[in-house]
Amino acid sequence: MAAAAAGAGSGPWAAQEKQFPPALLSFFIYNPRFGPREGQEENKILFYHPNEVEKNEKIRNVGLCEAIVQFTRTFSPSKPAKSLHTQKNRQFFNEPEENFWMVMVVRNPIIEKQSKDGKPVIEYQEEELLDKVYSSVLRQCYSMYKLFNGTFLKAMEDGGVKLLKERLEKFFHRYLQTLHLQSCDLLDIFGGISFFPLDKMTYLKIQSFINRMEESLNIVKYTAFLYNDQLIWSGLEQDDMRILYKYLTTSLFPRHIEPELAGRDSPIRAEMPGNLQHYGRSEKEPQFKFIYFNHMNLAEKSTVHMRKTPSVSLTSVHPDLMKILGDINSDFTRVDEDEEIIVKAMSDYWVVGKKSDRRELYVILNQKNANLIEVNEEVKKLCATQFNNIFFLD
Repeated sequence: MAAAAAGAGSGPWAAQEKQFPPALLSFFIYNPRFGPREGQEENKILFYHPNEVEKNEKIRNVGLCEAIVQFTRTFSPSKPAKSLHTQKNRQFFNEPEENFWMVMVVRNPIIEKQSKDGKPVIEYQEEELLDKVYSSVLRQCYSMYKLFNGTFLKAMEDGGVKLLKERLEKFFHRYLQTLHLQSCDLLDIFGGISFFPLDKMTYLKIQSFINRMEESLNIVKYTAFLYNDQLIWSGLEQDDMRILYKYLTTSLFPRHIEPELAGRDSPIRAEMPGNLQHYGRSEKEPQFKFIYFNHMNLAEKSTVHMRKTPSVSLTSVHPDLMKILGDINSDFTRVDEDEEIIVKAMSDYWVVGKKSDRRELYVILNQKNANLIEVNEEVKKLCATQFNNIFFLD
């Protein structure tokens, strides 16, 4: 469990307060049809992490989740529970295939303080986690499994429950180690793709090269062409490219690139914790930073994130501001119409969210004495220069 001292040098109590980020408590997959009778409950469990948990506790936890899902079905048969909030943790549920349930239990962030008599006092931060972020992470878990193994049903057809359990164990034993839940944020909801901008002639040359290669090599079915971690061209279906891009940029590429970068002039060092507020040289902070996402082509652009991999997420803004971005996104999800939300956050910051024509833009402005009209004008300028006025709402 990683801990960070809060507010160093800001008073006698600062060194005695520790913050612990969210952590994965358990992750399991079950099918209620596999153990319908009393005494067969263990047969429902297809995968359980951590494996060393006592058998009866596994059965009890799976049974509780099954009961919650069934109970919520009485109110909404087609949309059962997706999450359960408790003081100490959040549970997230996903049914990616009929009767196959995936459950992820995440411990809420903790602040540990020293009481007057010197004993530690634990405070669970119950409202810090965003359901949409971690529900997206859980769905990604299935998508990544499917990318390498096919569906759960395919494993059942190939070799029954025994083969499915083997595949789940082999995949998730390693994959769960790459989940760094303290680094998850709005980008996990989008699951977007960063495109590399190219002039028309260069793009056509690359497309011509790909066509010639696919014609001459029958073994090649689909091609994706990337420059570093940015996509230039893809022949894959959009959803397939989305999860492949996630794998390439957060698992495969960093394994080879990060050690090299960390040894040179990169701001990233292996010992750095996730979600840093500052990095590199202390240059003047830009007037605004933004995150943009296009639902139609999955294009994503962020000047808030310097680097995001499973092992490190470098964001240049305070975590409280990232949470406001997530809250605005949740508000956008509730309505289909175009919308704009402006929030005054902390002393110097304004946060603006715009949704228009299946595109979303989130802007963080550092303007101490600005008013609402001035903030609106600054965002209009940004839209005009960066996004061809697509976010103007009349």
